[in-house]
Amino acid sequence: MPLGSLYIISAPSGAGKTSLISQLIKQDPAIKVAISHTTRPMRDGEEDGKHYHFIKKDEFENKIEQKSFLEYAQVFGNYYGTSHQSIDQQLKSNHDIILEIDWQGAQQVRQLRPDAISIFILPPSVQALEQRLYGRGQDSQSVIENRLQQAHEDMSHYQEFDYILINDDFDTAVKDLASIFICQRMKLTKQQQRHQEFLISITNS
Repeated sequence: MPLGSLYIISAPSGAGKTSLISQLIKQDPAIKVAISHTTRPMRDGEEDGKHYHFIKKDEFENKIEQKSFLEYAQVFGNYYGTSHQSIDQQLKSNHDIILEIDWQGAQQVRQLRPDAISIFILPPSVQALEQRLYGRGQDSQSVIENRLQQAHEDMSHYQEFDYILINDDFDTAVKDLASIFICQRMKLTKQQQRHQEFLISITNS
């Protein structure tokens, strides 16, 4: 049985998910983000096996037929997916693994991995979300309006998740996120795996 746990983290655009996860990983080296497979071209500075597993479209589609993926999606003509094998390898290395996926991907994962712990990150208010999206200054009015519409759809699925985290104050949100991982590691089943010999000796003494 793997020592690590599988986590699903979802959020609407603008909730701060990527920043929170990046800070969490800096603080805790035992946490890793799942390395996905993709058919999109490799970009400058990316490494195969570090940022993504880059494969050809026909190879990806073969893996779909073989049911090799825990979840997958097609975005702007490119496939993205997380393989069972990749996840299992990372979990066995005693790492907690994060899947950054939307609520639809989360539904796929729960069906195949019901033990996955799911976390949904919310902004403190709809107004705050709007301010964050407009404050980026990166997108046009129409793009922002589409993102807001999608965000409302995403947020309507918060009740499907095990934990809800409100990203009002960034530092507090990072601590709250870290506490979920720590709590999971303290559970009886995980402690029995990590300290098997010691706990057996207590029982037999």
